[in-house]
Amino acid sequence: MSDGKLNFAFYWAASCGGCEVVVLDIDEKILDVVEAADVVFWPCAMDFKYDDVEEMEEGEIDVCFFNGAIRNEENEEIAELLREKSEVVVAFGSCSALGGIPGLGNGTTKEDIFEKAYNSTHSTENEEEIQPEPRTEVPEGELTIPEFSNYVRALDQVVDVDYYLPGCPTNPDIIVEAVEAIIEGELPPAGTNLATLVSRKTLCDECDRELADEKSVTEFKRPHLAEDNGEGCLLEQGILCMGPATQAGCGARCISANFPCRGCFGPPEKIDDQGAKMVSLLGSLIDSEDEEEIEEMIDNITDPFGTFYSYSLPKSILKRSEKK
Repeated sequence: MSDGKLNFAFYWAASCGGCEVVVLDIDEKILDVVEAADVVFWPCAMDFKYDDVEEMEEGEIDVCFFNGAIRNEENEEIAELLREKSEVVVAFGSCSALGGIPGLGNGTTKEDIFEKAYNSTHSTENEEEIQPEPRTEVPEGELTIPEFSNYVRALDQVVDVDYYLPGCPTNPDIIVEAVEAIIEGELPPAGTNLATLVSRKTLCDECDRELADEKSVTEFKRPHLAEDNGEGCLLEQGILCMGPATQAGCGARCISANFPCRGCFGPPEKIDDQGAKMVSLLGSLIDSEDEEEIEEMIDNITDPFGTFYSYSLPKSILKRSEKK
């Protein structure tokens, strides 16, 4: 802390960058943040270098908001550096807290990813099948790029994390509550998922849609192929919605826009595997007792792996592919 102000840091690892933008969505509250804190590291928005962080004292950063998963050696190195220099580290957004969309890469190997990206796309001309190498000799010397990791990890699978603020991106209202708690020195116990300060229930508890009196699902449909009646529970209409297996706190914003929950806030408390929880719930909705019919309905679910583990694969029981 300097001049009576807190020192904040923001960092963007393996993610789309939406969490960097959502910081600005707290609107006029940003003025309160500026008054109470100095931003000492935010390479996405200002001209900071890694050397600036290396020169800091241990704990000089009061709070680091780290967004993005750990996908390469640079992500891991900076995560360790920021952990060393920060009193408090917040896993900011789904990619950092859960592994996020980049975590779906754990369903295959980095070799398969490179093969697909550089040799098997219609938009890439690569007759020599050249792929990225961590080190390449050129006439001017050696060029280096961060090495792609074998699999994606959430932030707490690399360094200790003090708080979690999930979402893709997270709810600006929760950001405001978290920042105000930090400024006022009223943070909850370490390890807290800050979304639980809003609610300890599932997303279904935030949803205003009506539940049916009895089972009614005879098929599961993708959102763009389904006809939503605009009132009833999406899942009970056969539209795959992750609400029952997702932590509340977002305000059911996707559902309010008539789009099913994709699970970006991760599993509720005491649920270890979001995907497994969702699969177990589907059985309670199916209007059939015929095993073959039920199996056919389940088989018609498009991309169950990607649907049920869109954001949480690295933190699930599965974690990653066992392919070598």
